[in-house]
Amino acid sequence: MAQTTPIPQMKTLNACLDKMIEQGYTENFKAENGGLQSLDSNKVYSPRDIKVVNFYRFEGISNPDDNSILYVIETSDGKKGTLIDAYGAYADPAVAKLIVDIDEIQKQEHFSEKH
Repeated sequence: MAQTTPIPQMKTLNACLDKMIEQGYTENFKAENGGLQSLDSNKVYSPRDIKVVNFYRFEGISNPDDNSILYVIETSDGKKGTLIDAYGAYADPAVAKLIVDIDEIQKQEHFSEKH
């Protein structure tokens, strides 16, 4: 069993994103045509090829328009990266549809260093 290390409470999107990059989640993704496109390689993944291994929500304290969610993603061919979206009134409908279509979504309290 992989040893897990608790992630300290991350209060900002940037702090969380930096931590995910340290853990190897370097690919940048965007929702595109019912799938997930790598901004690095332009490859498009179907929902069945995507696993959300964790996600984090951030609330804008000074500005509610800053509400966002960070999805930590792994693909069937081993790519690891993130997808960022607003939530609430400014959420991207393409991201919402994609997330609904993904079969495997996990929320972890602790994130494995080897993940």
